[in-house]
Amino acid sequence: MLQAQKRPVHIYMEANPNPNSMKFVVNFMLADDGVSFDYPTQESTDSSPLAYELFNYAAVERVFVASNFVTVTKKEDIDWFEIQDFIRDHIKKYLEAGKAAVTVVYDKDPLFDENDSEIVKKIKGILDEYIRPAVEQDGGAIVFHSFQDGIVKVLLQGSCSGCPSSTVTLKAGIQNLLTRMIPEVKEVQAEGV
Repeated sequence: MLQAQKRPVHIYMEANPNPNSMKFVVNFMLADDGVSFDYPTQESTDSSPLAYELFNYAAVERVFVASNFVTVTKKEDIDWFEIQDFIRDHIKKYLEAGKAAVTVVYDKDPLFDENDSEIVKKIKGILDEYIRPAVEQDGGAIVFHSFQDGIVKVLLQGSCSGCPSSTVTLKAGIQNLLTRMIPEVKEVQAEGV
């Protein structure tokens, strides 16, 4: 009888602009491209048994899963060198057991809606093509929330949530790009930060 082979799991850690967050990068996809899952509490982890388990570490304050990484935000009074190896090893063992990081499966792209106005489609397209990859590099995500009266509202997740440089990134980078490419956009605001 053939035995199922374990998938080799390689993880490396990346620091990012938020000193309280660490990005744990895996050698395969954990979520569909462009889709992210933000877990601010253990109670919110219905779709991620991995995130639920990570919250069992007292130092963990938030868990975020996207493409091929997990970003963990720790409590401010803990140093990364005290916990990073435990968290990395936990993620590695979990994934080596063949378990899914996220249990949600989509039939269609959850980011795009055929009922969106042309301007909203353009905004989402720019966020997806130009901004999302850069924000993911830093262990976070940006998600379109709404567009009304020239104001684009976005959600900042993962390492971007609570990051000291997120306001600068939002205004200097994202707002400048969107206002230059779409004249109807006058301002970009972060929702729920």
